[in-house]
Amino acid sequence: MKFRLGLTIGDAAGIGPEIIYKLLSDERLLALCTPIVYGHADVFEALADAAGDAAISFQQARAVEHLEFKKPSLITCWDDELPFQPGQPSRTSGQAALYSLQRASADLKAGLLDAIVTAPIDKENIQAPGFNFPGHTEFLASFFGVPDNLMLLTSDRLRVAMVTGHVPLRDVASRITVDAILKKAALLLDSLHLDFRIDKPRVAVLGLNPHAGDRSLIGKEEQEVLIPAIKQLKAKGHLVFGPYPADGFFASGQYEQFDAVLAMYHDQGLIPFKSLAFHDGVNFTAGLPVVRTSPDHGTAYDIAGRGIAREDSMRQALYLAIDVVRRRREAADLQANRLEVGSLPKTPSGRPKSERR
Repeated sequence: MKFRLGLTIGDAAGIGPEIIYKLLSDERLLALCTPIVYGHADVFEALADAAGDAAISFQQARAVEHLEFKKPSLITCWDDELPFQPGQPSRTSGQAALYSLQRASADLKAGLLDAIVTAPIDKENIQAPGFNFPGHTEFLASFFGVPDNLMLLTSDRLRVAMVTGHVPLRDVASRITVDAILKKAALLLDSLHLDFRIDKPRVAVLGLNPHAGDRSLIGKEEQEVLIPAIKQLKAKGHLVFGPYPADGFFASGQYEQFDAVLAMYHDQGLIPFKSLAFHDGVNFTAGLPVVRTSPDHGTAYDIAGRGIAREDSMRQALYLAIDVVRRRREAADLQANRLEVGSLPKTPSGRPKSERR
């Protein structure tokens, strides 16, 4: 059976509905997975009118169990009318995003979906009694009971993770500790191994201060925190290097020598990543027991409703979700079918057959 992927609409006034509609307009997608959109038919009404004869015919239902999966499917997530205007964020457009995310997450937890791909939300107007988080990542970590997680931006050219995520810049330095770096590095290394099939990943750690502290002339965090953490990781056999000055590291193309980069804070990692991979980058939440991906851009209210939003990043997010689900299942199958040496049949010499020369 093809993997079932839940697609959340994001903020209804943003470009989420448009990029989902454009993505699902390519019928070849149905050969790769079973896409299930969480939202309401009203969200796609204007897009369907604009498409004319090429409009998508959704199979609509109120629960996944009622779907037949013969064409793109739509789960109706609310009954009352939620009016919205493209490009104009409002309480109702944020409410639609929340209903979509909550239903898709519940179905993912129940095992009805194999992964979810989340369209961009507005972190302000989605706030509600059921959502008091700075973003998708923190909501999902809480929903699935995970004490720690990792925001990992990935493309064919670059992977960047952050030690600190959605926190004010003034609070970053106090949160950069040896323990925090070790925890985030462990999540990154585990994900590179399990989700991306890299046996011995090479990871670069960026410095916190300009010029990576310049030997404590511009801050002491590198000498007192980052270098000790890197030494501990190396002592465990991990290929972790740094700290590198962020500006020269990206400007010189040094990132191409590594499988991933561990940045200290949000913009330090996301500015170079989006500069290099804006249209095909994907936001992947590592450390969750489930698979969640998202495009690496925001709601783009300035172009919502104009028909010019590009679905490239959303498509790559869907592809990555499929790949990660497949890799995790293959790893689980290998682990389940792993033979212990003592369980192998014996040869006349008494040795297990795997030990024969």
